[in-house]
Amino acid sequence: MNPADLPRTVAHAVRCAVEDGELGAGSAAGRVVVERTRPGGVGDYASPVAFQIAKTARIRPAEVAAVLAHRLGRVPGIERVEVTGPGFVNFFLPPLSAPEVLDVLDARGGVSVPDGPAPAPAPAQQREGVVRAAVLRILRAQGHRPDGAGGAPGPVAPVAARDGDVVARYGAGAAVWAMVAVPARETPVFSGRLLRQDESSEYFRVRYAHARSRALLRNARDLGFGPEPGPVEDAQALLRVLADHPLVLEAAAHHRAPERLVRHLVELADALLDFQYRVLPQGDEKPSAAHRARLALAEAAGTVLAGGLALLGTDAPERL
Repeated sequence: MNPADLPRTVAHAVRCAVEDGELGAGSAAGRVVVERTRPGGVGDYASPVAFQIAKTARIRPAEVAAVLAHRLGRVPGIERVEVTGPGFVNFFLPPLSAPEVLDVLDARGGVSVPDGPAPAPAPAQQREGVVRAAVLRILRAQGHRPDGAGGAPGPVAPVAARDGDVVARYGAGAAVWAMVAVPARETPVFSGRLLRQDESSEYFRVRYAHARSRALLRNARDLGFGPEPGPVEDAQALLRVLADHPLVLEAAAHHRAPERLVRHLVELADALLDFQYRVLPQGDEKPSAAHRARLALAEAAGTVLAGGLALLGTDAPERL
């Protein structure tokens, strides 16, 4: 079971429970939200779907969750389902397979970069334009066709007057990153960290991780091999973040919240930068199927980073 399939699987379980009389005929889930469990939580993923249904089913969320947990626990690809708190449904999934994750990303457009360059940022005092443009790109990437009003993220706090012309001070890309990195209602933070070329800067880490993925491809080409999907050991952290990508894009579109994509790209960059040392042959090693599979995973991660940066409105350099 790929995490991206969980919302559809939960929605199907709700429909079947209604048809079988386990939930009232008026029960409706609407949009099913499934997100990665927060640190300290139970399972790999969790959903508050029972609370949505309880409003129309007129029964307690815990009862709805118990019905769904019983059904979902029998779905192939789900190890087990538990109910926590007043009615949260928590999922435990088996270890992810690299080919499965790459197949899902490819099928959902996760390993593609939007056509055309990112548009130039709006002036610093027009942060609302920057955030709105990012929301519109994310919505369109999810198949929506919103007009300008349909991309409204809600009230947008402007750049603080004390920060002055941030585009001139930090560069267009870094300024856009800072503008979309926090919720629209919050004032963006600008500091010298945006310009640092080291791991203390999240903006640098994300772009550097993309550049490293491209360097790995060039180095592999020099060694006479290329990427080829296959099993990859010791890459669960990277696979998990990649598998989350469709869920993150969906949530960012639904909530009109590009900052969710920002956090995801930082997590993906960190996972890729940790994984990169296992991609190429070491010493006298000859390129093998394992190396080709790891390279395919690194390539996909780099392309997801490039696509994410383009959706936000900044660039992904090939070399950095």
